[in-house]
Amino acid sequence: MSNRVDPNFQKELEEFGTGDWNACYHCGNCTATCPLTNNEEMFPRKGIRSIQMGLKNKLTSSVDPWLCYYCGECSEQCPRDANPGEMMMALRRYLTSVYDWTGFSRLFFTSKMFFFCALALVTLFILCIGWSKDFDLNKIMTFGHYFEAICILIVAGTILLPGIFRMFWLSIIKEKMKVPIHLYIKKIWHLFIHMFTQMKGLKCASDTFRWVAHFFVIFGYLVFLFVTVFLGWFESDNDIIIYVGYIVSGIVTFFSSFFILARIAKKKEVTKFSHISDWFFVLWLFLIGLTGLLVRIFIDLELLNDHIWIYMLHLIILSQWAVILVPFGKWTHFLYRPFAVYFSELKKSASVLKAKG
Repeated sequence: MSNRVDPNFQKELEEFGTGDWNACYHCGNCTATCPLTNNEEMFPRKGIRSIQMGLKNKLTSSVDPWLCYYCGECSEQCPRDANPGEMMMALRRYLTSVYDWTGFSRLFFTSKMFFFCALALVTLFILCIGWSKDFDLNKIMTFGHYFEAICILIVAGTILLPGIFRMFWLSIIKEKMKVPIHLYIKKIWHLFIHMFTQMKGLKCASDTFRWVAHFFVIFGYLVFLFVTVFLGWFESDNDIIIYVGYIVSGIVTFFSSFFILARIAKKKEVTKFSHISDWFFVLWLFLIGLTGLLVRIFIDLELLNDHIWIYMLHLIILSQWAVILVPFGKWTHFLYRPFAVYFSELKKSASVLKAKG
């Protein structure tokens, strides 16, 4: 892949929140401080250098920005206040837009007006659905159940899977990495382990509770999704399903509130700077858990027919999450980061084999 300089690249990245990337003079403090840096992965310094040199192709073919878990130590130690940790966040937003063939991720990350208009359109769509069904609770809940299942299939098949393939194409195929088939199988465990645990994050988690909270949010969200979509939590009379739904919706609500409060307090480097995508990710997770919890409580108290608005609110939030935030927002980190770890391991192993001849 050509590493020609793109003089407009720095300006392009500024739209994703890189800040004053030119403040860095490469003292190396960030790399020396980063607990995840090793001989192969010298971030964030390597990525910042590529930004300054305008090496767009080099960055788009790299998975290094995804291997950063943003503990904030690099930004704390930066003598120039260049905020390298936030630069890595901006690079991940940029790469998300690169993988997205629709172009919507770029618009959502760089234009608040476009983002809020999209939220408003989804809200209007759900209200029109409610009106078309005469705000009949049973009809709307039936629609909501199938709509969520259909969204999962469409988003996964048309947005997320092509995005993962795009990452694979740029980082493996276009870089002409010759990876033997057996390595794909041998290294696959990295994908699943890091998807559900983000184990590497433990190395840089000075606050262990933050890692625990992140783990429970992901775990709670996935189980909540399974219980509501595939087990029909709102319609179910099965006590086990009902109790599990209560537990996981409570977990999502409680632990996502921790991230919201941390961003409000801004006491740590990792929460001092919040892009709009960071805010909406945690806020909508919290609202999904809270409104889902309220809907089930109203069902059990036989009050939902008289308070259909609470289900409408839940459906609006869930639809905005499924249509906008999951395919085009920060939620994509859930898939892109573990695949980046997987592809990184493939590249390292392939390079070792090549060196051995």
